Amino acid sequence: MQRMTKTLTHAATPLPEFEEEFVTGLTAIFEEKIVFNQLLGLRITSLKADRVTARIDMRHELIGHYAYNRIHGGVISAGLDAMGGLAVMAAIGARHMNEPPLQRLQRFAKLGTIDLRVDYLRPGISEYFELRAEVLRLGSRVASTRMEFLGADGKLFSTGAAAYIVS
Repeated sequence: MQRMTKTLTHAATPLPEFEEEFVTGLTAIFEEKIVFNQLLGLRITSLKADRVTARIDMRHELIGHYAYNRIHGGVISAGLDAMGGLAVMAAIGARHMNEPPLQRLQRFAKLGTIDLRVDYLRPGISEYFELRAEVLRLGSRVASTRMEFLGADGKLFSTGAAAYIVS
């Protein structure tokens, strides 16, 4: 079930396919070099120019409410923020397909969160969580994104919107 609409593309504009070298490099940055993402257990499940998805498996260290085994709200907000950043990285990578993959991967050094809004819609109780993000607008200095945090059954637990500095 897809809740988000395609906002990056038009019907006449085909989306670029990322090279394996770019996907491998971006995955390494996101899952390994950003050590906090390791702590959260964030794993990329899909990396496309217009949409990224990832997964967090529930585990004891992520519990925010001991009586209900709910995921901590900080894990939700940090996960959504990370996903917004990943969506921006993918969009930047797609914008500069004329450059070699390694050169595109170096464009993320100045990326940072300017603003983040999270709406908690229901308690996060699930065996795992799916996170989705897309870029609404990628400008030369600022990118705007929207994100979703869902349970294993596809139920929407939280939404987010963020702005990122890109240059």
